[in-house]
Amino acid sequence: MALENLTAENFNEKIGENPIAIIDFWAPWCGPCRSFAPIFEKVAEENPDILFGKVNTEEEQAIAAEFQIRSIPTIMVIKEGIIVFNQAGMLPEEALKDIIKQVRELDMDMVRAEIAKQQQEGNAQ
Repeated sequence: MALENLTAENFNEKIGENPIAIIDFWAPWCGPCRSFAPIFEKVAEENPDILFGKVNTEEEQAIAAEFQIRSIPTIMVIKEGIIVFNQAGMLPEEALKDIIKQVRELDMDMVRAEIAKQQQEGNAQ
């Protein structure tokens, strides 16, 4: 799968269609964003089964606001509809590859159980 530009019109559909989505929140004026782009593109080519989406925070301010993006670049990983990684700042190529490896191995049943447990504890307070 190639890089996808994610917009308000296609965001939910693209995320829903893909078990794993890695999103790069960026802006054209951001130097670190421009430096990270070739790394993101290279890793995307090496992982064709994953959606690699780019959200231009200047053009898609509603998406950036919804995900509370405060600095860019921000990398977010969504697996099966759940945000499992969210970090501001540029990542080296090896770090991005390591995150992908960990996300692939992540047991989502365990993640959902932990979320449910935290919600129950929150409701009990």
